[in-house]
Amino acid sequence: FLSKFSAAIQEELTVGRGLVDGITMGPLINAQAVSSLESKLKESLSDVDTDCIVGGAALSSLGPNFFQPTVVRNVQTSSRLWATETFGPIAAVRTFESDEEALEIANNSKSGLASYFCTRDAGRLFRVLDRLENGLVGINEGIFSTAVAPFGGIKESGIGREGSSIGIEEYLETKYAFLNHD
Repeated sequence: FLSKFSAAIQEELTVGRGLVDGITMGPLINAQAVSSLESKLKESLSDVDTDCIVGGAALSSLGPNFFQPTVVRNVQTSSRLWATETFGPIAAVRTFESDEEALEIANNSKSGLASYFCTRDAGRLFRVLDRLENGLVGINEGIFSTAVAPFGGIKESGIGREGSSIGIEEYLETKYAFLNHD
């Protein structure tokens, strides 16, 4: 998986200014976001078992807000890279032996915006989906957000949803009325 994933990142992601043809990944929101990624990555790589397979550096030649798409293997769940919302192009990867272990690792977090998993087994799909503690789940797909679907997380990733018809509910007042006509 990691070799195919890393190859796809290197072959299919082209970093640059988004208005240029052929660019598939643009900048982070600001230079502080790049510094945050660098700090989290450096901390994570200080563990002897963790290694960077692809990327791992700012792309200052493009400007102060660009960072390489990065894959990091054997990331410790106690690291900030794993335990906080990174909002940058770093895929932190760990192996697991069972669905139970994978769910324990995935749910052992204060955040819960999105998760992703791949399967061909419909039973497994619903077992895992039901137990993941995230507001958004991509199954066999990495890009699944759309304006017509509700967007939002759980835990420290937020309460409520935006987008879709569900998003408008936060701006409406619900009134319950009961009429006894006897």
